[in-house]
Amino acid sequence: MTQDLRVALVTGAGSGMGKSTTEVFVDNGWHVIAVDVVAPQFNGRAASVTPLVADVRDRAALEDKLDAVLPNVGGAIHAVVNVAGVYPPSTLDTFTEELYRLVFDVNVLGVMNVMAAAKRSMPEGSAMVNFASVDGYQVSPGQLVYGASKAAVIMLTKASALELADRKIRVNAIAPGWVDTPGNRATGRMEAAAATIPVGRVAQPEEIAQWAWLLAGSDAAGFMTGETITLSGGDVIR
Repeated sequence: MTQDLRVALVTGAGSGMGKSTTEVFVDNGWHVIAVDVVAPQFNGRAASVTPLVADVRDRAALEDKLDAVLPNVGGAIHAVVNVAGVYPPSTLDTFTEELYRLVFDVNVLGVMNVMAAAKRSMPEGSAMVNFASVDGYQVSPGQLVYGASKAAVIMLTKASALELADRKIRVNAIAPGWVDTPGNRATGRMEAAAATIPVGRVAQPEEIAQWAWLLAGSDAAGFMTGETITLSGGDVIR
């Protein structure tokens, strides 16, 4: 590994937007530490990916595993993209404490754990991108706990941006609407949702991934921090 190698840490890298984000960074010449609960596969890009099997809910284990692989990729992390998340449906009638703990532990605690673990190895000029959701702004019926968790991600992005500003580390977020991922297809609601979106379709994962690259991998957003970009095809306009 060369000293000038750029390294990104991407969570939820095994599928959907996390996999697409990993691929976009690799295709732009970066090396990616690809974090998921099951080792992600990247045929054709494997030489530029370090798979890291970890649960984002366990900060101590995550830090230990990062410390073990970082010397092999130059010792620094230049971008973090927090994509890992869960979104089981819930209402006041159906939520349980177990479901609440799962959603908030992965979607909120997990984001904070990754940011805290990674920032130890991030030099000035690095950047983080957290994946929120339009559900953090606008009520999605049947997503009581998930929406609350994504609203929390938006706020912790703002707070972290101020906290890390003196270290010259930028923190922004992306709030996608409907995206053509395996999880969204499994809901059976994606085609109906597409009909209500002003641009007439849902997003492709690689479209969202390009925004993660723009915010964290390129120089285009060098003056931007603490913001959340809404990517919904006009479904949610802020």
